[in-house]
Amino acid sequence: MSNKFTSLEQTRLEKIERLRTQGIEPYPQRTERSHTTQQAILAFESAEAAQAGDPLVVTVVGRLRSMRPMGKITFSHIEDGYGRLQLFFRQNDIGQEQLDLFNREYDLGDFVQASGELFRTRTGEITLKVSAFRMLSKAVTPLPAAKDEVVDGQVVRHATLSEPEVRYRQRYADLAVNPEVRQIFKTRAAVTRAVREFLDRHDFLEVETPVLQPIYGGAAARPFTTHHNQLKQDLYMRISFELYLKRLLVGGFERVYEIGRDFRNEGVDRSHNPEFTMLEFYMAYADYNQVMDFTEQMVLYVIDQVLGTRQITYQGTQLNFEPPWRRVEMRQGLLEVTGIDIDLYQTAEELAAVMREREMQPDPKAPRGKLIDALFSDYLEPTLVQPTFIYNYPRDISPLAKSRPGDPRIVERFEGFVGAMELCNAFTELNDPLDQEARFLEMGRDYASDDEQRHPMDEDYLRAMRYGMPPTGGFGMGIDRLTMLLTDSPNIREVILFPHLRKED
Repeated sequence: MSNKFTSLEQTRLEKIERLRTQGIEPYPQRTERSHTTQQAILAFESAEAAQAGDPLVVTVVGRLRSMRPMGKITFSHIEDGYGRLQLFFRQNDIGQEQLDLFNREYDLGDFVQASGELFRTRTGEITLKVSAFRMLSKAVTPLPAAKDEVVDGQVVRHATLSEPEVRYRQRYADLAVNPEVRQIFKTRAAVTRAVREFLDRHDFLEVETPVLQPIYGGAAARPFTTHHNQLKQDLYMRISFELYLKRLLVGGFERVYEIGRDFRNEGVDRSHNPEFTMLEFYMAYADYNQVMDFTEQMVLYVIDQVLGTRQITYQGTQLNFEPPWRRVEMRQGLLEVTGIDIDLYQTAEELAAVMREREMQPDPKAPRGKLIDALFSDYLEPTLVQPTFIYNYPRDISPLAKSRPGDPRIVERFEGFVGAMELCNAFTELNDPLDQEARFLEMGRDYASDDEQRHPMDEDYLRAMRYGMPPTGGFGMGIDRLTMLLTDSPNIREVILFPHLRKED
């Protein structure tokens, strides 16, 4: 037997061999199931309320979560995806040989099938009196317990699965032993479902755009690069859906959205993962003011549908999502927290100088837009705990947004912040092809070729714009971050099933 197995695993492997020598397949091909554990309990309660005379016979399946042999009887619990049910094995019902087989060859973590009558014990617990059972899948590695358990008044201590990195690396074990983690991902699915419902009800069309793109764009991020062998062409994992979705507006669709994966070759922290889920929608004949109102409605709809309450606490703070959200112009917000009026400093050199006067440490090579972004990230963003829209951004850091009338230095862009992190980003979309081309050229000139803020020229997108793109309000939101808020999760890795981690040593 391979020495890669622990002694406990070797013991379970020996049980597999013994089962097979007895003609019992530990991994059979077929399963029978008449009820989930939840259905069985509800059916019994219904029959009990109706005072039905006939016993309720069911067949259930699930993972063994507890085993308590007590002489001629054994109590056990199984757990499926819907709940738990107690099993009662008695020598008089199944015979001594079968009882011994269960106690000797079955272990916690095994998947089993059990049939019998339901009854209520003296302590009031609905229980299956087992008349037949069989193995469905033998677990070789024992699962850690989620926490210590109390059995017959005694605390039974287990190896627990609580270290975050171990939980992320072994998400399968994390899900198996921590029901609250399973609930996070049920909530996540409900978030996505509610977003779709809201957009579908407002006449949006869900679409799919390319994940592999010949030119990346639509966001300020460094892409992952790959290569197509047959085409002999480098391609990029998309960093945004934006430029493809806006091509669809040129083609005649007025409201489109996509929920899918983006990939950004960037750092990892509590709110960033290299692979994440985004919602983007584009609404023809709308501007950023209308999109702000629409965002408030959408987020509130999702909260209502998913939680059934608007009382949300995130990391100890009560959040109020009732419209209208607080709205703060970026210039004013920065002035309040830093004392710097960015409009007074129109070059990078001037802005860097005043930052140094206030004992800040600006990057001496950064263009003006990156300096403003650094001021925002370091000083204003940490204060934005309650739902807040920051609006009217400098043109320097928003190459795809339309300028405000009468002030070409400022664009009609907003970002929504909750819990001191960005939740969404939106523009009145730039639809002037000549202005857009000038913006691309400007970004290419002002930013180094390896700078993630640099936006490459997309000639095909410009060609599409020249056919005419209607006035449009565009929007992007992180599904992961919204799920963080609705599940009170402090780290994005808690809401991604298999987050990216460093390679194990």
